[in-house]
Amino acid sequence: MTITRRDFSRLAAFGAAAHLIPASARAQSSEKKIGYAVIGLGRIAGHFIAGAHATNNSQITALVSGHRDKAEKIAAQNNIPSSSIYSYENFDEIARNPAVDAVYVALPNSMHAEYTIRAAKAGKHVLCEKPMATSVEDCEKMIAACKAANKKLMVAYRCHYEPTNLRSIKLIRDGVLGQVQTIQSAFGFNIAKGEWRLSKALAGGGPLYDVGIYSLNACRYLTGEEPGHISAYSSVIDHDGRFNEVEENVSWSMHFPSGILASCSTTYGANMGGYFRVYGSKGWFQVDNAFAYDGLHLRGELSGKQLDEPNPSKDPSHFQAESEHFSHCLQNNLEPQSPGEEGLRDMQYIAQIYKSAGIAV
Repeated sequence: MTITRRDFSRLAAFGAAAHLIPASARAQSSEKKIGYAVIGLGRIAGHFIAGAHATNNSQITALVSGHRDKAEKIAAQNNIPSSSIYSYENFDEIARNPAVDAVYVALPNSMHAEYTIRAAKAGKHVLCEKPMATSVEDCEKMIAACKAANKKLMVAYRCHYEPTNLRSIKLIRDGVLGQVQTIQSAFGFNIAKGEWRLSKALAGGGPLYDVGIYSLNACRYLTGEEPGHISAYSSVIDHDGRFNEVEENVSWSMHFPSGILASCSTTYGANMGGYFRVYGSKGWFQVDNAFAYDGLHLRGELSGKQLDEPNPSKDPSHFQAESEHFSHCLQNNLEPQSPGEEGLRDMQYIAQIYKSAGIAV
């Protein structure tokens, strides 16, 4: 595989991120820790809070929630003063809180744009969960707002900072796999009734927005290329009321400029452990649980040699790595490896997948 200048820049960024992850590589920092306000106190926020606490350069200094009692409890557990608890209505007052350098947006997808833009106007940097937003237009507005405020915007693609995913990229870039030919990837689960993710107004779409995006993004960072052609299909099989607003299944294929072909699937109708498998001229490798918080396992056969590398890292190591990376960028005025433009590109490809599958955006 020929490594372009763009490929080299991407790999260098991934390599820099990898050095942030091992405990042995993290020296005690004399710099002020970056203070984060967590916006939305759902399940993923808990993982991020634990991850930030495990770093040497990040801390949680404020909370934003519509449930004061829940916020008070979490604040007490994390030594956050009551004065640093905000509601969605008075969120803009965060501008006057010097303990907050950045926000972590952990809200339903349709709220990402509003609170990213409000945070930027309040003078705060933004780490926003994926998917970045529910439309290309909103992604563009988020990027513009952060640039206008001279604030950094990073999308929380935790796999960009995770050792097994980084190891996979290196195997490809180092030519160990030979010429990559095809990639297969899938991720999904059997969703319960009543989940907010089944509301198009809140989620923007179905499993593609939620978990399929991992496969989409992985194919891009594994190849180091952008897809030139996309074709897709969707279906609803279980007519039990869950999928009145969003699709149940999506499968799509991508053709990359080098000729690499990728085939991906996502679902809300079955438990589909997230994985990717890469075939090359010298063998193959697969990462099981590739997008999970822990339990990742790299295995394969390369030039006749068996590859078997379980990853012992445990949750919240992914969240630790991404918060470390963003805080390091803020402390040193560096651009994050997964900026807003990365999230925008995925949203552009999601729009293409939906169009090809005949799903109204």
